[in-house]
Amino acid sequence: MITISSSWRAMPRPALLGLFLFFCAGFADGALVPFFPLWATGEAGIPTGAIGLLFGCYAGGELVAAPLIGGIADRIGRRPVLISSSLGVGCGFIALFFVHGVAATATVLLLTGVCESVLHPTIMTAIADVTAPSAHPRWFSMARVSSSAGQILGPACGALLALISLSTVFLAAGGVLIFGGIVMLAAFAETIGGGHAVDSDQDEEEGLSALLPAFRDGRLAKLLAWVVLFEISGNWIEAIIPLYARDAGMLSPSGIGTLFAYAAALTVGLQMLVSRFAEARPAVWLAAGAGTSTIAAFALLAASPAPLSLIAAVSLCSVAQMLVGPLVPTAVNALAPPARRASYMAASSVAVDLKDSLGPSIGTALYALAPRLPWIAGIPLVAIASLGLGAAIGRASSPSTSATDWSTGADAIKPEELRTLVAEPTSE
Repeated sequence: MITISSSWRAMPRPALLGLFLFFCAGFADGALVPFFPLWATGEAGIPTGAIGLLFGCYAGGELVAAPLIGGIADRIGRRPVLISSSLGVGCGFIALFFVHGVAATATVLLLTGVCESVLHPTIMTAIADVTAPSAHPRWFSMARVSSSAGQILGPACGALLALISLSTVFLAAGGVLIFGGIVMLAAFAETIGGGHAVDSDQDEEEGLSALLPAFRDGRLAKLLAWVVLFEISGNWIEAIIPLYARDAGMLSPSGIGTLFAYAAALTVGLQMLVSRFAEARPAVWLAAGAGTSTIAAFALLAASPAPLSLIAAVSLCSVAQMLVGPLVPTAVNALAPPARRASYMAASSVAVDLKDSLGPSIGTALYALAPRLPWIAGIPLVAIASLGLGAAIGRASSPSTSATDWSTGADAIKPEELRTLVAEPTSE
């Protein structure tokens, strides 16, 4: 016990606080996402076809804000961004408890998305600031574990609160993030610089092009394009299963919350084990494995909405995310110049925001046409996207594309270093 305690104390404090904030964000997402469609159609009187639009407003706020403020942590520091964004998202979730109607809900979600646009990428940036590059895959895996731990308690708490009122889950989700912001205010120390030399020319560069490196770095743009395609269909699990299970009469709101809590528990229990297993495997192999798992999940859901099919499907999708989850931020961080680390992470978050916007919109529209259509249409989409994702990371590590940083003209990370970071992480 003493050895374990000493080991934790030896870890960088900002990184540990980043894991804690990931836990808070995971709790909020877990408490809100599974119950939002049920609240919208049940208590708010919102048509099923409009649910995707509301999800799109939340992601739309992130998409609008990310090009403008996505790289702000590179200029004003990580600490003020983490504090203000966590408090802003928390207040936005609490505001949902008091609003009614499509217009008011859409407005609140849009403003909340603006605050959320910098939360996750800045946490990842702060972790990368204070940890060695060879340890980034392990830390990003621990970030997923922390988020998933929150997603265990979030749906479990939401399932209890749903017995009172579905809208009360917004209070719990917002309260935890506000608490996280207060902890950041009291305990988080600035990490900007992270011990790296900052390029003065890059520091002086301003404007939209400086904040959207995807427009300037072709390798990053291609990688994120495949990430978007892969994640759009994966998002249908969260967005559609609550409606699919309820309409089939298979699960109650509490049962749906329990199902998502189980999926998060699976990630907590297996993420580090899967990451260790994947250390010696190339990125193409990992992407193909993730695609195969997701396709199998969709095939089960298309065959039947029975509880066993739902459990097996969320299990397979959890495994898919365990395989590719740490892979993408590790590759993005490897491509990023130190002075633009937050900007590159913000560009990566734009891909996630597109997934959160397009995924529910497309998925719920397909579901409105036919309950099984999203799963049938998703199978070829996942097959193509997983192969493209693996190939994109493979090209990023090839000598022809890794010799020079196209966005700055500076020396980029060497191919063998990228392979080590993405596919063969070593312990510190």
